[in-house]
Amino acid sequence: MNRIMAMLLAIAVVPFAAGCGGSQETASNEAPPAGTQAAEPEITAEEAVVVTDTGTEVTLYVTSKGFVPANVHVPAGKPVTLRVTRKTEKTCATELVMAEHQINQTLPLDQTVAITFTPTEPGELRYACGMDMIAGIITVD
Repeated sequence: MNRIMAMLLAIAVVPFAAGCGGSQETASNEAPPAGTQAAEPEITAEEAVVVTDTGTEVTLYVTSKGFVPANVHVPAGKPVTLRVTRKTEKTCATELVMAEHQINQTLPLDQTVAITFTPTEPGELRYACGMDMIAGIITVD
């Protein structure tokens, strides 16, 4: 009976641990084999945003921590191009959805995707994964 209960519990827990939480990983005392897991990119909000006369480019990553950086500032009235690269499989953020601009873009693993839109009014634009569990904010100034 105990063996059956343990198997049922293992089956019930696996989908949750591999789900949308982004930072939930299976505990292990073993290090990954050399060369099999690259360090996740770290970028500050200031480093991620480049404003030019013609528009704004924003570099975003999807990591086990979620969208990185999770909050950036852009100017209103200029085109914004998000350059999004998903760097992990351990996430449900396999797409970026921004309802205010009718954006629903698939994010393939290790491929940079360009998403362009023009925010016209100051405020906050929320974007999220398709399940609306991992999110970020674009603050329009």
